[in-house]
Amino acid sequence: MPTKLDPYLSRSDNTPRLLNRVDPVVYSQCKNTEQAPLTNKQTNFYEKNGYLHLEELFSKDELGEFQAELEHLRQAAEKEKTPEVVLEPDGNAIRSIFAIHKSNALVARLSRDRRLVNIVSFLLGSQVYIHQSRINYKPGFEGKQFYWHSDFETWHLEDGMPSMRAISCSIALSDNYEFNGPLLVIPGSHKQYVVCTGGTPENHYLESLRKQEYGVPAPEMLQRLVEDGGMAAPKGPAGSVTFFECNMMHGSNSNITPWPRHNIFMVYNSVENTLLEPFCGLPPRPEFIAHRDFTPIEPL
Repeated sequence: MPTKLDPYLSRSDNTPRLLNRVDPVVYSQCKNTEQAPLTNKQTNFYEKNGYLHLEELFSKDELGEFQAELEHLRQAAEKEKTPEVVLEPDGNAIRSIFAIHKSNALVARLSRDRRLVNIVSFLLGSQVYIHQSRINYKPGFEGKQFYWHSDFETWHLEDGMPSMRAISCSIALSDNYEFNGPLLVIPGSHKQYVVCTGGTPENHYLESLRKQEYGVPAPEMLQRLVEDGGMAAPKGPAGSVTFFECNMMHGSNSNITPWPRHNIFMVYNSVENTLLEPFCGLPPRPEFIAHRDFTPIEPL
């Protein structure tokens, strides 16, 4: 059961269950002012559903530069595989490249873009830093699924993130159709914390980044969440951005179409929610997965 010291205890026994969220969703105190980067309607939608999809936040000219860089990075990663490069579970195709804002100047600028930083700082009610960044490649015919999960459950247990005060941004570098494995979300699921079963093996990240087997919600918990909130797929053209709350239950199907679904994935955490020791009792995951440089971002 949860304790006073840790209201989000998980993987401690074999009883899956749902707990009510104890943290706010929107932390800002100025929801209805003209200074807010979102309308009141957008803020309320995010607070209720746990995500917000903004189409074509980035222009076609900007996208061309990112798309060219995406292919360049993939080719370079194939030649020299580093720990930041994660392969698909059943082959040698590149699944993700982590810590991309640290190694690539173009993505570093993107991570500080005012259009992103102002929104997440507003929703989190503070300055922010990058907790994690990566490129997700989901090529046509080869891109595998990302099974249902709450990021916060892993970030809490394995990284030491204390509270639900982080936001993920999925920046679409290719069109997202209903066919090519788009992001799937369960609206409203961010208000329930799914307690998962089993323990956490040492160096779990070596396998979980390819295919997660611990910290996976039980089917009956997923069914209850879907019965309550339904499902949604925030689709749209390249250049769209989906902001979603760190405890949002989400995943995506395999891509069996000819069309790729590539995205840059950026996680912003509040500077008032910096990482502690992992709550699972194991050593922290490597820096390229969970950054411990908590320097606030200055938006460009």
